[in-house]
This record gives sequence, structure tokens and C-alpha cells, in this order.
Amino acid sequence: MTLLIALLVILGIILLIVLMVAGMGVGIYNSLVTLRNGYKNQFAQIDVQLKRRHDLIPNLVETAKGYMAHERGTLEAVTAARNGAVAARQKMASDPADPNAVQQVAAAEGVLTQSLGRLFAVAEAYPDLKANQNMLQLQGELTDTENRIAVAREAYNEAVRSFNTQREIFPSSLIAGMFNFTAATLFEITDPGDREVPKVSFA
Repeated sequence: MTLLIALLVILGIILLIVLMVAGMGVGIYNSLVTLRNGYKNQFAQIDVQLKRRHDLIPNLVETAKGYMAHERGTLEAVTAARNGAVAARQKMASDPADPNAVQQVAAAEGVLTQSLGRLFAVAEAYPDLKANQNMLQLQGELTDTENRIAVAREAYNEAVRSFNTQREIFPSSLIAGMFNFTAATLFEITDPGDREVPKVSFA
């Protein structure tokens, strides 16, 4: 009888330990899911601002086209860069956890920023364009959008860092490996020239 009680006590302790470990595993899993959803939601904020940026550019090109008849190559480069950025953004929106998609968006946005910089540099030579009210309004909206993108990107990167840290620490790393929680990628622009916001002021 004493042996039976001792076995029941041991089984009870083992069961309690199993339940505690399982509970901890569920908690870690839920935490990883929450953090993953957090950085995906932060990308959605970037996506909104990138879409706004991309929607402004055709109007900008149309406005400039009337004044910059001899700068067709510059205008076409902006349009092509914009189209590339739209395609990359749409791909990432379908799966923000795809590290290749994140890198493609960052690269495409860098190319777009450079092409806009060239457009505004060339536009300096056209006084009537510099004074155009529509152009001035678009410049203001673009500057505002660039600032919003920077803020949204910072929040996204912070959410990515939190997720990656959680998935790398023990024992979260065990759960992350078992359930395929892959590392998220920071939204970074690697070319120092790409980090600059396009200069849109003709003052």
C-alpha cells in the first residue's frame, strides 16, 4: 500500500511537471505568434505610406512633363523605378515574413529615392516648374510621406528586433525551431546615398 502511494505521488509529480512544461511551451508559442503578428502589422503601416508615395509620383511626373520636354529619360527612369517599387511592395505585402521580399522592397525604394533625387536636381533648371503650385503641393506631400515612412520603418524594425530576440533566447528558441518561426528581416537601406530623403524644396 505504501509503495502504491509512493508511485501515485511520483506519477502526480511527473504529471505536474509535464503540465507546467506544456503550459510554458504554450505561453512561449503564443508570445512568438503575438510578436510575429506585431511586426507584420507594423509592415502594414509602412505599406500604407509607401502606397501613398507611389500614388503621388505619377502626378509629379505628369506635372514635370509639361515643363521638362527634353528630360524624357529622367522622367522615364522615375516611372520605371516607381513601377519596380510598387511590384516589390505588393510582393512583400503578401508575405511580410519573407526576408527576400523585405530586401527587394528596401532595394527598390532606394532606386526610387535616387531617381527622384535626380528628377528634382534636373528640375532646378526650370524656374516655371519650380514655381508651379501643383508641383509645390506634391513636393510638400512627398516630404510628409517620406517622414511618415521613416517613422513607420523605425517602428517595424523595433518590432522585428523584439521578435528575433524572443525567438533566439532559451527556451523560446526550442519552440521557435519546432514550429518554424524563422527570423524576420529588418527594413534597412544599405546604400548611404539611399538613406537621404529626396530633396523636394526648390527654395
